[in-house]
Amino acid sequence: MPEVIGVRFKPAGKVYYFEPAGLPLEVNEQVVVETVRGLEVGRVVIASHQVLENELAEPLKPVVRKAEPQDLKQLEIYREREEAAFTKCQQRVAAHNLPMKLVGAEYNFDGSRLTFYFTAEGRVDFRELVKDLASTFRTRIELRQIGVRDQAKVIGGLGRCGRPLCCAAFLSDFNTVSIKMAKEQDLPLNPMKISGLCGRLLCCLGYENEFYCAQKRQLPQVNDRVSTPQGDGYVVGVNVLADSVSVELANGSVVQVPAAEAQRQEGEPCEGCQQHRPSRKRR
Repeated sequence: MPEVIGVRFKPAGKVYYFEPAGLPLEVNEQVVVETVRGLEVGRVVIASHQVLENELAEPLKPVVRKAEPQDLKQLEIYREREEAAFTKCQQRVAAHNLPMKLVGAEYNFDGSRLTFYFTAEGRVDFRELVKDLASTFRTRIELRQIGVRDQAKVIGGLGRCGRPLCCAAFLSDFNTVSIKMAKEQDLPLNPMKISGLCGRLLCCLGYENEFYCAQKRQLPQVNDRVSTPQGDGYVVGVNVLADSVSVELANGSVVQVPAAEAQRQEGEPCEGCQQHRPSRKRR
């Protein structure tokens, strides 16, 4: 079976797999590898292990070498040049009057390619800009349009929780997030309260969604008729975290009881409840 290691090029980037080529590599060691963008320096995040042949979509490229001090120094030199390149590109974008917002600049390991990331409302004809930048930086230029979620990942920042953005801190992929998740967790459907800095739904809505769905299947549902120590009534609210339900009794009062004390009842409601709730509809 082939042996592979997992390498990450950015703190919260995707993990790519390479053949260790017999090198004794430990987690957190830096390595030089060959990618579609040329040579790159990455950090080992998954130790060497064996996989089945059918688990590999295509042959893996081998690790070129362990990163040496001169490799890391060269990498740092180009990282320091990225800020100046970003500023220069912003000036050229303004000069060409292009409807695009520059997000970041990135040199590859040996400086043979300079990538600029940008956002825009639609397609942008940047052919003249690329020629201008190529003559300025004397290297291969690539302009890559990204979405608003990727923009937040590149720029970073603090979320409404006060912590660094999940996408910039540890999320390597953007999972699907839907408004249904907010509904399942009984969150206010106010876009300002359930959206992140990117303007899209908060990624963290998906963290506890499975728990809420599983718990709600076990708890009485809104409008279920239940029997409680205080009397019979209808469920008007469910508190998943407290494992309790709010029950409206026949006399119109609302009581909160532990879910274990609210026993579902089958059949028609009692006469008092039926009279009290003639127009209530199931949601």
